Amino acid sequence: MTLSANQPETAADIPHANWQAAANRAASAPSQIISFAIDNDQYGVDIMAVREIKGWSEITHLPRQPDSVRGVLNLRGAIVPIIDLRCRFGQGLTDASPIHVVIIVQVGTRQVGLLADRVLDIVSFDASQVQPVPKIAQASRIDFLSGLVTVENAMIALIDLHNLLSVPVSEAERTPAN
Repeated sequence: MTLSANQPETAADIPHANWQAAANRAASAPSQIISFAIDNDQYGVDIMAVREIKGWSEITHLPRQPDSVRGVLNLRGAIVPIIDLRCRFGQGLTDASPIHVVIIVQVGTRQVGLLADRVLDIVSFDASQVQPVPKIAQASRIDFLSGLVTVENAMIALIDLHNLLSVPVSEAERTPAN
């Protein structure tokens, strides 16, 4: 097939070797995350999922929710649930104060706020740098992590937002029924 200068190439027009090279370049394109801290641990979420970062403010508590669901926030007319990541990771409740941050992320069609201690940086890395999370125990609760990346001597655990919200909350994290 002969292409004119005005016609765009389609996948069918590109020889297999070139198509594979293009796919490899896309897979190795730098990824960017927003890194944040919970205590001394570093985590990251895909920068494309982040809608905004705001300081902690008062929220409305909802009854009979897991402890990690701190309540909801009215964000310009949208009701956004706030997830306490420290609690979700089994490290107890965050004593939230004005120094804490809420990272508003888009997960599918909904927005969710992630409560963290502080935002650290925007981090770029190649997908080839991501290492799998070691599964230490059979009952290990790491389903919400998609990998680990080391950047400048810091290990950052990458959060899989879909799994973070879909993995069932453990009974130990659930608020007792009244």
